[in-house]
Formats: sequence, C-alpha cells, structure tokens
Amino acid sequence: MKLTVFGASGGTGGQVLAQALDAGHHVTAVARASSTLAVTEHPRLTVVRADVFDAEAIAPAVAGADAVVTALGSRQVSAPTEVCARGTRAILAAMHATGTRRLVAVSASGAFSDSGDGPLTRYAVKPVLRRVLRHSFADMRAMERAIRDSAVDWTVVRPPMLTNGPLTRRYRTALNRNVRGGIRLSRADLAHCVLHQVGEPTAVRAVVCVGY
Repeated sequence: MKLTVFGASGGTGGQVLAQALDAGHHVTAVARASSTLAVTEHPRLTVVRADVFDAEAIAPAVAGADAVVTALGSRQVSAPTEVCARGTRAILAAMHATGTRRLVAVSASGAFSDSGDGPLTRYAVKPVLRRVLRHSFADMRAMERAIRDSAVDWTVVRPPMLTNGPLTRRYRTALNRNVRGGIRLSRADLAHCVLHQVGEPTAVRAVVCVGY
C-alpha cells in the first residue's frame, strides 16, 4: 500500500512512519525543511520537504496514495494554534485536486464528551483538560469540522493521554463514542490502531476512539 504521512516528525507520526515501513508499505513522509524524522533512509521511504499549509506544494506527495495519514499537532500545547485545522484543510484541498480518497486523522478524545465517558471523566477530568489545553482542543475541533464537511473517505482516531510506552496491541476501540476508562495510550499502540483503520471499511466516515 502507498501511504502519505503528515506529522511524521512528531511522536505519533514517527511511530506511524516506522510501523508502516515495517509492515511493508511504501511511505511518503511530508515534513518541513527543519523537521527531523526518526527514519530518513529506507528503500520504501520518500521524504518530501514542503509547507504543509500549501495545498499546491503538497499535492504531488498526495497524488497516487492509497491513503493519507495526518498526525499533525502543535509542540506548544498551551499557545494558540491552527496547525491541525489549517494543515488539514490544505491536505483536503490537495486530496480533492489529485483524486485521493482515503484519510485517517489523529485527534484527541479529551476535546469531546459523550456517553462513553464515566461520570468522573466527563464532569471532573475533562473540564480541567479543556481549560489547560483549550487552544489545542479548539484546533482539533476545527480540524474535525473541516474533515466532516469534506467529500473524502475519512476516519478520525481519538486517543486519550499519550505516553511513550511500548507497542502492546492490547488497546480497546469504540466506534463514535469514547472508550470507558481508556485514560491513556502509548503512541506506539496509537500508531498501530491508525494503520489498522486505513483498511477498515466500518471506520469510513466514522470516529474511532481508542484507549487501554
């Protein structure tokens, strides 16, 4: 499979990149000129240096891909940001221009409350998180709105608090609702879940929540 990965210099994107290559996929990693990738040389890896906010510049990296994965995010979580929303809008425009259909985007479960949350999480934990991470969460909600309004075959993956723990494959998922008690997840397991969703037909135009 041919995958295009945005945000491959980050913790989650780096895991997606490494696991995709290990699984035998051909990967195009889109990164800014100053970004450092965990993997830079591999026979099935193409690195494209481009401005992720420029749809025309990233269109060649998206063209011909079986799926696009975005794990964009700001490194300064407490500051105002439009990285996710603005970058994803450019990705969607590039996908529209090139006819690429499949998109899997990483969001965050903390920005949303629903029936999958327990009372403590819904009424105590998440209100605090939304105050502390209000800028990042606002950016992710705007990103999700742009994705929902698009015509692509999208999947949004919402993880809880992320750790640098190992790959366990012991996570739980829920469709269109949060995972009860799933308060943390390793980036390695998140990447495994993201790559699984690429070929999962039940996840098309749906939200997949994930956690332990």
